[in-house]
This record gives sequence, C-alpha cells and structure tokens, in this order.
Amino acid sequence: MKSWLKAHWPRLRLRTLLFATLFLVAALPGFGAVFLRVYENTLVRQTEAELIAQGAALSASAAASWPGAVPVMPSPTDFRPELPRIDLNATPVLPERPDPVGPATPVDREAQAASARILPVIANTRRTTLAAILLLDSKGRAVSGDTAGFSYAALPEVSAALAGRPMTVLRRNAEYRATYAFEWLSRAATIRVHLARPIVADGRVVGVLLLSRSARALFRGMYEDRGKIAIGVVAIFSLLIVLSGLLSRGIARPIEALGAATREVATGRGNIPPIPQTATIEIQGLYADFAAMAVAIDHRSRYLRDFAHAVSHEFKTPLAGIKGVLELLADHGDEMSEDERARFLANADADAGRLSLLVTRLLDLARADMTAGDANAVTPIGPVLARIADAYRAPGFDVILSAAPHCLVRSTEATLETVIGTLLDNSRQAGSSRADIAVASDDGVVGITVSDDGPGIPPADRDRIFEPFFTTRRADNGTGLGLPIIRSLLATSGGTIVLGRSNRGACFEVTLAKA
Repeated sequence: MKSWLKAHWPRLRLRTLLFATLFLVAALPGFGAVFLRVYENTLVRQTEAELIAQGAALSASAAASWPGAVPVMPSPTDFRPELPRIDLNATPVLPERPDPVGPATPVDREAQAASARILPVIANTRRTTLAAILLLDSKGRAVSGDTAGFSYAALPEVSAALAGRPMTVLRRNAEYRATYAFEWLSRAATIRVHLARPIVADGRVVGVLLLSRSARALFRGMYEDRGKIAIGVVAIFSLLIVLSGLLSRGIARPIEALGAATREVATGRGNIPPIPQTATIEIQGLYADFAAMAVAIDHRSRYLRDFAHAVSHEFKTPLAGIKGVLELLADHGDEMSEDERARFLANADADAGRLSLLVTRLLDLARADMTAGDANAVTPIGPVLARIADAYRAPGFDVILSAAPHCLVRSTEATLETVIGTLLDNSRQAGSSRADIAVASDDGVVGITVSDDGPGIPPADRDRIFEPFFTTRRADNGTGLGLPIIRSLLATSGGTIVLGRSNRGACFEVTLAKA
C-alpha cells in the first residue's frame, strides 16, 4: 500500500496544503455551531411531529366517538401528510400560555357527552407521551379539569383550529428549571411546543384538541445520541491526525531530511537524498536543486583539487630552477666565469618569466570562471570576424574568412574577439601558414569553425587539450591555459567549443546562441 501511494501520490503545492489545513481549522468552529443549531432545530421539529401524530390519532378518535356523528371511511388514495412547520430561526417565541378567560360557562352538550369516552383515551396517552392535552368545545371552552368552562378562544392557535386549520406555536415555559450546567446554551431549553388541532365531525368543527410538550433539550438529545456524536468526534480527530501526518510528510520530514543531508554534504561525506514522492512540489524542487548543487560542489571540489595539484606542479619546476641558480651563485659565484654566471642568470630570468606568465594566465582563467554573462549582450558576427581576420593576417600567415551571414549572436564583442583570437594565435604558433574561418547558422544557433593547415593535434592528446596546464609547447613557454580560458568565457554566454574533425591541421567548432 505504501509503495502504491507513493506511485500515485498527487503533486501538491505548499500553498495548497497550507490553505486547506488553515481553512479546515478555521471552519471547524463554524461546522460545530451549524451542527448544534441544525441538530437542535431537528429536535424541536421532531417534538412537533410527535404532537401532530398524537393530535391526528386523538382527533380522529374523538370525531368517530362524537354524538350523532356518522363515521366516514376516507378514500384509500386520499393521503394528506402534515409536515412539521416549526423553525427555530424563523418562528417567533410567544409568551407563556395565559390563563383561560372567565367567567366559566356551560360547555356544549355534545362535547360533554363525548368527553366521557375521549378523556380516558387522552389520560392514557398523556401517561405515555408526557404531553399536556386539553379537550375544548366548539367555542374554545375547556371541557374538563380545573379550567372547565373557561375559554381559550383568544389564543391564536385555538382561533386557527376553530377555523378548521391546525396550528403550531412556540411559547415560553416559565416552569422550566435548568438541570445541566450548560443548558443555557440551548435555545429550545425554555420553550414548549403548542399544537391546536380541530375535531371535525360531519364537516364542521365540533371541538379542539390543545396539545403541548417541552421540546427535547439539546443536551438530552446529545446524551441520547452520544454514540453517533462520539463517532463524529473520533472522525474529526482522525482527520486532524491525517492532516498532521500529511503536513509532516509533505513539509516537515522532507525539510528535516534535507537539513541532515546538507550537514553531511558540508562535511564531505554526505549522499544526495532521493526526492520524496509525498513532498510538495516546492519541496521536491528544493531536493532537485540541492542535488544539482551537491553535484556542482563535488565537481568544483574535484576541479579545485586537480587545479591546485597542477598549479603546484607547474610552479614547482621554475621555482626549483630559480632556487638552484641562487644556491649555485651563493656557493660558487666567485669561482664562475662571467659567461657561466650570465647563463645561470638567464635561466633564472626565463623561469621567473614563466612564473609571471603563469600568474597572468591564471588570473585570466579566474576572471573567465567568475565572469557573469551579459544576458542582454547582442553582437553582429560578420563585422567582428572581419576585424579579427584583418588583425591577424601577416606575412607567412593568412586568414581566410568565408562569407559570414548577417546574424546576431548572444555574446559580447570582447568574448568573441578573445575566443577567435586565441584560436588563431594557437594556429600561428603551431606553424600553420593559413587559417580558415567558416560560419553556419541553423536552428537558433550559430556555428564558427576555425581550422588550419598545421601539423594538427596528435590522437593521444585530443582528449586532454581542454585540461588546464596541458600543453605540447612547454619549451616555447606554452602554459596550457588558453583553451580552458576561452571555454570558460564561452560558458558565460551559453556557448561551447569542441574539437572538430579535420583531415589536416587542427579544427575547432564554436557554438553560440542566435539572438
């Protein structure tokens, strides 16, 4: 499973992961509040639905038992569902139900007669459902109890029921006393649901059933549904754990691993860590950049180590010669003839000149390595090559320039002059009598080929000519730094130089980007 997830893990951006996490954390209180409000409203509507069911059953029983009423069997296809209408966010909460209005008057005879058969049913229903149920006559007067004969007709729900419409209202419950410490958070804790339902017999309203009951309290409902709520809490915490693991795998752990790898690479013993598949796109890019940096550092370290070894070797020979001359002069200077002394001093001067030339060329190589290329540099290649060819033509050495196309290259004039000039110098010093410069343009690049008719480069040396200090003309004060310098200069402009194929003489191919 772990291998499959790594193979199919989507590439996520760091901002996406952070936004999703922060959004979820910010939304959790809102989700909780919405859940509580919706849940509480559902409890109230459930209470209303229970009163509707009780009222429908009791009113049907009363209508069937009403004196003189003819029971009518409804059509099997005549369905009239009555849905809850209470909404805590929209339904106003009325004051506590007022006492009935007096004086007491005799109730209808039909209602009095029907009460003997209906009241036992109502009493048994109240004992089970705990709902308060009153039977009213067609004038809204209580049929039984301490309020018998007193009128409830002024209540809006009773007025609607006398008109033939059932009505549900919310009223304050002054008798309520808090049982739990946090019950004040519930809006439904101090209200009662009141339902007035008409009793219809022979097509007319003959009485009203007035039912009321306290809504299921929020915390009582939560206690009753504690199992489901516990599952929700566990699901939320599980989601937070998953998000924490995602943040850890996507951000924290990859950064820690990269930090450890950085410290190991700094000591020279570290390995390049693989790119983690579960990391974000930015972290994966950071790993890729780190790998490229580590390779560049290793390459640069090897280059510096080899370069230092070559420099020490190149400087050791002339320094040893100069030291030997000084020792001979110090020990046997008085015994030497003028010719011998002059010869030794000439050797020391030649070695000192070579040291000076090496220092100069090393500075040139350092500048070439450290020079930042000018991204906006644009040079017309034709005039520059023509000027270089004219400058290097001399008796015994001819420079032939093929017709150069009218194109621009992304390089400075100084770089182009140094590169082509160095190649022409090498051709002339190698004993060539002619050098040819050819230019070709294709696929966004410009190629410059410099070839000569000299002795060429031996096959055994072709792979080493770009190594620093490698030269076949050491006796002629060759430093072996000319080609490394121009290769570094070309690299700053995005160009390259390679050794080309030629049947005779040396051939170099320079490539530059077309502007």
